[in-house]
Amino acid sequence: MPKTARDVPPPLELLCLKALWTLGQGNVREVQRIVSESRPLAYTTIMTVLDRLVRKGKLARSKSGRAFVYAPQQSRDAIRRVALRSLLDEFFDGSEENLIRFLQSSGERSTASPSTAVETYEESAIDTILL
Repeated sequence: MPKTARDVPPPLELLCLKALWTLGQGNVREVQRIVSESRPLAYTTIMTVLDRLVRKGKLARSKSGRAFVYAPQQSRDAIRRVALRSLLDEFFDGSEENLIRFLQSSGERSTASPSTAVETYEESAIDTILL
């Protein structure tokens, strides 16, 4: 189970993990097929990323004929929990309440008219200038 922000996979690793969560398990070619829908990458690049994920303990690898088959060792929800915890710790002082307040206030701003948003921006810009 991941415990720190370092355990949140970088974007390319996350893309490969998402492909494997969709497949359940798969070889390099199957992962490449899914990943290429959003980001065309070479077979060897996918193979390198999958090997890196095996070394990190995020994937299991087994031999099937001449190919390796990869399977996730962590659920999508486990990675989501770590990413959310990292977001809370880094931007909201570890407080879920601060995150909820922020999300609620963001929703209120998005329903405001464009002129209100401009006025709010101008007021905050003036406050910044005065400081």
